[in-house]
Amino acid sequence: MWVPRAGNDRPGDAPPRTGSAVGARAHGARGRTAARRWATGHRASPYARRVHAPLPDAPSSPRDPAYTRRLFAFLGVASFFEGFDAMALSQILPAIRRDFDLGEFQTGLLVSVVSIGTMLAYVLVRRADRVGRKPVLALTIAGYTCASFASGFAPEAVSFALLQLVARTFLIGEWAIGFVYAAEEFPAERRGGVIGVLSAFSSLGAVVCAGLTPLLSLSPLGWRTVYFAGTVPLVGLALARRSLRETARFESLTEAERRPTPLLTIWGTPWRRRMLQLAVLWALVYTCSQTAVMFFKQHAVETLHLPETTVGGMIAAGAVLSMPLVFAVGKLLDRLGRRAGAVLVFSAASIGTVSIYTLSSPPLLFIGIVVAVFGAAAVLPPLNALNTELFPTHLRADAFAWSNNLLGRIGYVLAPLAVGAAAEHVGWGPAVASTAAGPILAIVLLLRWIPETRGRELEDTARVG
Repeated sequence: MWVPRAGNDRPGDAPPRTGSAVGARAHGARGRTAARRWATGHRASPYARRVHAPLPDAPSSPRDPAYTRRLFAFLGVASFFEGFDAMALSQILPAIRRDFDLGEFQTGLLVSVVSIGTMLAYVLVRRADRVGRKPVLALTIAGYTCASFASGFAPEAVSFALLQLVARTFLIGEWAIGFVYAAEEFPAERRGGVIGVLSAFSSLGAVVCAGLTPLLSLSPLGWRTVYFAGTVPLVGLALARRSLRETARFESLTEAERRPTPLLTIWGTPWRRRMLQLAVLWALVYTCSQTAVMFFKQHAVETLHLPETTVGGMIAAGAVLSMPLVFAVGKLLDRLGRRAGAVLVFSAASIGTVSIYTLSSPPLLFIGIVVAVFGAAAVLPPLNALNTELFPTHLRADAFAWSNNLLGRIGYVLAPLAVGAAAEHVGWGPAVASTAAGPILAIVLLLRWIPETRGRELEDTARVG
């Protein structure tokens, strides 16, 4: 049975035992103070002890294998619906444009409004550092289930966009907390693989949605059936969450470390710069990954004049073929490291995006679809891993919320709006292909800014030098 090691349990890198996380709990405030002084190397103020230099993290008890397997399955299903929901919107977008009579700019605006929900998820994710991971995860599952079901009843574009905005808020909150769970409950040597496979479940959701949407759209209710049918398994997920436990690392936090803090707390800590760097990387990558698959059906139908059913089949088949590659990303991160893995998948995202918006030959176009779908999904695991590994437990969810949900998602929200506006003048092809520059710039900045975290405990990777 695996027992996570605290960062201060390494030979040659340990203070006296009373200064470890276990010793702090055993010897009270005196041990706690010693541990914090060791972590920072100087006598800190009470505020600094709470925010700037937390105790080294350590789970209070080992997790039994049966529970971690159930947890992995649960998080996999939750991640599945992130991919299902994103693919659903891209697949039904042509039908929504016809039903609601939307032009190119209005289509981009609708996608951007829906995407604002990914930024509002910040509020939910940040609460997980105060009340715990489990209650916030339960709330997000229930909220997403209700909002997604209600989306099927939307009578016009505005109500549909607002309902999907609410659904996306809860969905991305659920998705983010799921990766925090994964980072805190699985061992360092397998963490990258677990996060990679969970991200691959998102791709599996996209594959299933791509295959089911053409069939579900044939019903008398049309595209609305996608939201009604997708709600059924969500109810089961909402019931299953009752068997979840709080993460051991969160339970090890003191009451002071759980106490509500000001909104800008992380901006006054040594982790501010790291949070901003990751936010820039997220924004650059999202600029491309958010638009590459989202608008391809529009481009293929309107510019290349391919039948809508043919394009849907190509996307579904491309997603299926990309699945083994996406599932392999996690192992790639654990074998080559987060930095090298990011270089490979970011490059694939750029190459795939340029290919599907500049090529017209069906065979080459299909190869491009496989690469583009893989890239759009594969860019997530390395950034998810880094964003959960580079911050201490009492700031981990808050850091993820700032880097991803609030700042990084600016690219996610604005990219569809910019692409839609550009498409009115230059067409979908050049407009979307230009976003391929985002991941390339992200590669340059990542190699300059971000340290390697492969195989290291969270207590080690969270330290700032």
